[in-house]
Amino acid sequence: MRKEKTLLDLRGVTRVFRTGLYLGAAFRAVDDVSFCVREKTCEIIAGESGSGKSTLAKMVLGILKPSAGEVLYKGRNIFRLRGGERKEFKREVQPVFQDPFETFNPFRKVTDYLEATALNFGMAKSRREAIRLIDDRLQRIGMDPHDVHGKFPHEFSGGQLQRLSIARALMANPRLLVADEPVSMVDASVRVDILALFVELMVGSNMSVIYITHDLSTAYYLGVQTNAEIIIMYRGECVEKGSVEEVLINPLHPYSEMLLDALPEPNPQRKWTSRARLPSLTLKEFRKNGCKFAERCQRAAQICFEKRPPLSYVDNRAVRCWVVEEKVLKEGHHEA
Repeated sequence: MRKEKTLLDLRGVTRVFRTGLYLGAAFRAVDDVSFCVREKTCEIIAGESGSGKSTLAKMVLGILKPSAGEVLYKGRNIFRLRGGERKEFKREVQPVFQDPFETFNPFRKVTDYLEATALNFGMAKSRREAIRLIDDRLQRIGMDPHDVHGKFPHEFSGGQLQRLSIARALMANPRLLVADEPVSMVDASVRVDILALFVELMVGSNMSVIYITHDLSTAYYLGVQTNAEIIIMYRGECVEKGSVEEVLINPLHPYSEMLLDALPEPNPQRKWTSRARLPSLTLKEFRKNGCKFAERCQRAAQICFEKRPPLSYVDNRAVRCWVVEEKVLKEGHHEA
């Protein structure tokens, strides 16, 4: 079986922010995160508010530069790309943002955005070609072109407008979609339809998807449909990484275990629409030494408060936990 090529490679990516001017306290919004996205695969980034997942998305998109580490696209550091290479990266890596109503200017017709995307990225040489491409993309997202042309954003529902946001991204013929909370602001009744659209696009268009969410129900649903890997983030760190079914059904990290109470039934067609939210974080939690989950962990030992645990590898999973690390050493697994 042919191994798919790596599209995106994050290596030890860190982003430091300061809370005030000049010598204000610094905290790591993203702390030494590494992962790869291969062709035609789905990577899920899950975490509570303040976990760093949206900051991570901005670095993947080239909007925010890492304080340390590298973001490589097809082997090239995206922050060193210039001219045509930079434009090609922006065409091939397209965002789908949380709020579809912020994607479109209320005073411009929706198709104006789609047309501009096609022309700006050279996907169409004329307005006539752009319109043909628009009609094709609208059909791919399950919308009738006749119901879209000539209309403004307020004439669509939230779910329809999010589909149109995806259509705008598809106008560039991307290889990677970075979807940051794409279903959090649409009705529960249409979330599954949008997630199913991502699955269809991966199969039909050979695209990869990074799906970022605080909602473990949608993470589980999309993950089992795409055989995705999931990264659980806590205070900017990856605390566990592995297949969705392994991590969310049989977690190793104590934080991942805590999430089980919020996880829907294993059947993704049943309770997945009940939104599983994670507790909020406080800024002071970003400034601790040792394990960042220690104060919430019922199994924490003294070392957990004093020393940061390494990322250990257990079978096909990566886990950052001293409790698991002890087990790793006893059983002779590899340590990162």
